[in-house]
Amino acid sequence: MTSRLRFALESVRKAGQSTLQHFQSGVAVEYKSDESPVTIADKNAESILRAAINEAYPGEAILGEEEGMTGSGNTRWIIDPIDGTKSFICGVPLYATLLSYEVDGVPILGVSYFPALDEMVYAERGSGCFTNDRLVRVTERKTVKGGFLASGGPNSMVKYGRWKPFEAMSADAVATRTWSDAYGHCLVATGRVDAMIDPIVSRWDISAIQVIVEEAGGRFTDFRGENPFDKGDFGLEAISSNGHVHDEILRMYTV
Repeated sequence: MTSRLRFALESVRKAGQSTLQHFQSGVAVEYKSDESPVTIADKNAESILRAAINEAYPGEAILGEEEGMTGSGNTRWIIDPIDGTKSFICGVPLYATLLSYEVDGVPILGVSYFPALDEMVYAERGSGCFTNDRLVRVTERKTVKGGFLASGGPNSMVKYGRWKPFEAMSADAVATRTWSDAYGHCLVATGRVDAMIDPIVSRWDISAIQVIVEEAGGRFTDFRGENPFDKGDFGLEAISSNGHVHDEILRMYTV
């Protein structure tokens, strides 16, 4: 484990645990210009991570959901203080604090911590994927038939034209669930579902997730089968899978 990953794990745990004082507490909710919710827990967690990065790696660039971009250079840290704020404000424990470190736009380490579950999923390029220090892998299922699929919420799936193929695949799957946000992707990485369909995301939603899924042996692309980050930082989309079912899913979205 590199010193950067060790730092990321310690910092994300601290930031994530800070959210628990506001979890299931009736915390006040504000709405941003895009109508997405935000709370004091989101803001505090990002501030904690920024302060830690600035102390340990002064001058390095940071992109965060709540405070935007600071600094410049070919490396940067990517922060999502609470991925799944809607789950958080509903008192559902399936939200995560995310942190990644990128070099030339490529995530080389990623951490996804679920504070309310005390579950840490993390990876570093070339070193595998771990959950609470246990090595994990994607499933070996070869087809969607008999599989388990996760997706973003129905509203976003319909809005971005991703629902009909998912509905068709559900006829062959054993189960489909809207285990959305980082939780759905981490279920793929840890071998608990076979694929996750994510119709609309920003870079901070998936930067950590890409390296986590790929180091678990999975595949992570947009709906064209290409790198989601080719489009930049915003208005992105993602499919994560065990790799075996990936092309089958892509075909459903290209017919």
